[in-house]
Amino acid sequence: DVQLVESGGGSVQAGGSLRLSCKASGDFAKTYCLGWFRQSPGKERVGIAAIDSDGSTSYADSVKGRFTISQDNAKNTLYLQMNSLKPEDTATYYCASRRTREACAARAASDFGEWGQGTQVTVS
Repeated sequence: DVQLVESGGGSVQAGGSLRLSCKASGDFAKTYCLGWFRQSPGKERVGIAAIDSDGSTSYADSVKGRFTISQDNAKNTLYLQMNSLKPEDTATYYCASRRTREACAARAASDFGEWGQGTQVTVS
């Protein structure tokens, strides 16, 4: 199993930046697709960025050009650099992993088996 722990959330003014981190432990070598999701109260969890084992990335239209997903395999850490933040980016952010690469770019929450506990991002 893979355990995921997010950090880096907080409160920021509109136009500001934050970098989220997701530290992985356990059987990290078997993760072939990593993703960032977010969820606001009363709304479903949405995949906003994903990266597969070949380094290919995908983004939701709502964050494309503002957010960047990356990973540091030496540190077993996934990142989400968030720039030009907007109030509508306010949500709880989760990282997740899955053991298959197929359709990674689709960012379907149901395909991901391991999840972090979430970190809150508030943009005012």
